[in-house]
Amino acid sequence: MMRVFLVVFSVIFSPINGVLAQSQDEAVWVQIEARPTFDAALDRVDSYAQTLPDVNGFTLPGGWYAIALGPYAPEDAEEALRRYRLQGLIPNDSYIALTSTYREQYYPPGVNILGNGTLAGLSAPRIEAAPQPQPTAPERRLIETETRAQAIRGEQRLTREEKRVLQAALQWAGFYNATIDGAFGRGTRNAMAGWQDFAGFEPTGVLTTLQRAVLIEQYTAVLEGLNMGSVRDTDAGIAVNMPRDALSFSRYDAPFAQYEPTTELSARVLLISQAGDRTTLASLYEVMQTLELVPLKGPRQLTRTRFTLVGRNDKIVSETEAELVDGEIKGFTLVWPAGDEDRRTRVLAEMRASFERLEGVLDPATGSVFEDSLDLVAGLEVRKPIFSRSGFFVNAQGAVVTTADAVQSCTRITLDEAYDATLAGVDADRGVAVLTPKQSLAPPSVARFSPLPPRLQSEIALAGYSFEGQLTAPTMTFGTLDDLRGLRGEPELRRLSLNALPGDVGGPVMDTSGNVFGMLLPLPVGSRQLPDAVRFALTGEAISETLEQAGIIASTAERSASLDPVEIASLGTGMTVLVSCWQ
Repeated sequence: MMRVFLVVFSVIFSPINGVLAQSQDEAVWVQIEARPTFDAALDRVDSYAQTLPDVNGFTLPGGWYAIALGPYAPEDAEEALRRYRLQGLIPNDSYIALTSTYREQYYPPGVNILGNGTLAGLSAPRIEAAPQPQPTAPERRLIETETRAQAIRGEQRLTREEKRVLQAALQWAGFYNATIDGAFGRGTRNAMAGWQDFAGFEPTGVLTTLQRAVLIEQYTAVLEGLNMGSVRDTDAGIAVNMPRDALSFSRYDAPFAQYEPTTELSARVLLISQAGDRTTLASLYEVMQTLELVPLKGPRQLTRTRFTLVGRNDKIVSETEAELVDGEIKGFTLVWPAGDEDRRTRVLAEMRASFERLEGVLDPATGSVFEDSLDLVAGLEVRKPIFSRSGFFVNAQGAVVTTADAVQSCTRITLDEAYDATLAGVDADRGVAVLTPKQSLAPPSVARFSPLPPRLQSEIALAGYSFEGQLTAPTMTFGTLDDLRGLRGEPELRRLSLNALPGDVGGPVMDTSGNVFGMLLPLPVGSRQLPDAVRFALTGEAISETLEQAGIIASTAERSASLDPVEIASLGTGMTVLVSCWQ
């Protein structure tokens, strides 16, 4: 298709040959790039010369190196600029340049089309553009003179499938949003006229032979090199078009047939196939959202018979569709690199249009070797948080206090990896954050803040997820209160003697009555190395002030009698929650 397109260009705007046989004032150029060094310019000019005719290189007065197409008559240059931009062969910021702009010629080597001399002392290999077949005289007349009546007669010879392809191409180009049915009604005609006007043609509403070729070339060029074609997976009971040169079958792990990347494109496809009902469909919907290949950000929807999942991050875009029909759930997931939307949307449209349900579903026992792994579901990696810290409930509605470090730059915050939470308030100076769950929770116990600090050297207890969620319940760590201030006399800090781990940060620190008198803070950042077991807690008074700013009233402790360690552990583990940061 590219060769045909370039032939059309050579007919429509033939460059002026020789050493500007016409006056220099009558010849112009399409400047497509300029580079500050010869080597950089040579790399680019060689690249353009492989696909475009009449590529030239000239020096500029400021010492840069220009890459230009031409020379052209002014009206032909405007047409060349418009068409090459539309085709995506030249940058969008290309422009018309006058001959007087250029100095010595450095490409092609030894050529002096301006008569200004060549760049001495430099040589470069000439990369010839591939020879282009020339149209016959009748073809040339068709391209140049096809009328609307001729275009209509040519359109009538199209098959219904060819008409559907034209509608799909208009839809991809952003001009058609109705049903792709192969019937050219008012909507299709308006879309054709809109595309013609955008592409620089007369907006007649009927595409000529040339215009259909240009549109289809644009439409198919996006998928060049992917080899889109049908894959029939009889084990999964699915047939679908996919990019066969970018993917190959990897393995079955029920309910998925996995197709892995074979190129640097890093695309992936999962075919979904299993027997089930509405409950199975809903369970699959939930499970798939825990997978690493389904990023958290993006719309998703579950109905009685189907679901869709879209996930995006800075690396990938993932789109999943599955439908329940006659007791069989079938669908697919397409994972594509972020930033390549033109190809991704085309591939996705091809997969949707070609998806076919064959007889049978994937054997549910396939891939059961992965069932015992906590990090895998059906052989696929489960998404894990960036890190997790501790927090604790401060009211009966499930509001949580944690360290501010635990919630910075998080796309999503969860409590116990099951409940989404939002940031209700943060005091960065004190290092404390307040979270509220998106659904009502019923905490087993709630922190009650002690009105008075414990006695120096008295025993204290810390509840926290020391191992960041690897254990299903908080652990208890016991120590002593060493000072009622920080090392620099900070009144809002309590110095502790306690062996804590990073996952414990944000957890409640309790006295012998089970009252909370502080929250464990992360170790201060600095060059000084503190002795082992030196830790700090933010006071209950400071936490209460932050809660009040968030509209939450802290509960004051009423207990004064000492409790045994078992009772303290019961209170501590009941109020402590795992706070996880996700991206």
